[in-house]
Formats: sequence, structure tokens, C-alpha cells
Amino acid sequence: MRECVGHQAPKSLETIGGQVSYTTEFGSLESYRKGFIELIDDDAKHYAFSNMFEVASASKPYEKVAVGKNMQYVLEVLRAEGASEWRTASHDEFALVMDGTIVVDLVKLDTPIRPEGEPGSVAVGGEPAGKKMGRVTAGRGHMVLLPANAAYRFTSDRPGVILLQTILGPDTVERWGEICLT
Repeated sequence: MRECVGHQAPKSLETIGGQVSYTTEFGSLESYRKGFIELIDDDAKHYAFSNMFEVASASKPYEKVAVGKNMQYVLEVLRAEGASEWRTASHDEFALVMDGTIVVDLVKLDTPIRPEGEPGSVAVGGEPAGKKMGRVTAGRGHMVLLPANAAYRFTSDRPGVILLQTILGPDTVERWGEICLT
């Protein structure tokens, strides 16, 4: 199994009056550090890793690039920019906003497009037929549930990053050799 994990810049350490203070520096599309992993008690050569912000910066808008994989389950990085196509899956997915502000529109489909048990998400093709479920505006650190058999669309006014927890599907892009540092 190969894994690539997203990256947060290292915590800076400062001692003030005998007290240790940590400052977490978060990465973003505009500010990330390439080729670094902070380990507690291990050796970096035991891991393959990539930087989700670097992957997003080199991706097309809403391209679903796998950065982590465990059997059929994947973490995909999506560069959020403009409006995505409508998508659906036969299973729940989770979108974690890592950078920017993302609006998620949800529609409960009248008829599921993806057969039960078919893995991954697929494009809906045009406007989805069904009842509007609502709209979520999510910022950094917010997670949005994308329910099974619902259509969803992401919109972002400026480039952002989404980490999508899903199942490997027909639109998942796997380019481990290009994105992983070992």
C-alpha cells in the first residue's frame, strides 16, 4: 500500500519563561512547504508523502487526484475554482475544506444515477432532477456530508482546496509516481 498524506507546515517551537509554546502554521495554495513531514517517533523513509496544496496547485479545477489510499477507500484532493459539474455517488462522501470558502449545493435525486454499491462518484450530466436539499457555505476546517444518492456541486469564487473522503471510482486520478516523495 502506498500512502500520500497532506501537509501542514511544522509547528514552530519557542520557549518563553521556561514554558514551551507551539505555533501551528497552516499550509494553503499560496503558502506551503514542499518536501517536509513532521514525525514524532519514526523515520521519514518509511513513508511516501505528497503535499495536498502542491497537488491542488498543479491540478485542473475539480480534478479528483488520489493522495491517500487504503484498499478501496481514497482521499482525493480537488482544486476548487469556479463551479464544478454536478456529481453523485451511491455512498456517502465527506468534503473537508482545507483552503478557501466553498459553497456546496445539494439535491436529493428523484432517481439514483449510480447503482447501489457502485464505487466512486460520477458526473450527473446537466441539471439534476430532484428536490433541493439546501446549500452549505464551508470555510477552512469545515466538513460537509455529501449524502448517498444526492447530487452535489461545489462553487468557489477564488481557488481553494477540498480533501474528499470517498471510494476509488472511475474518475479518481492516480498519479503516485508524480506526486509522492519517498
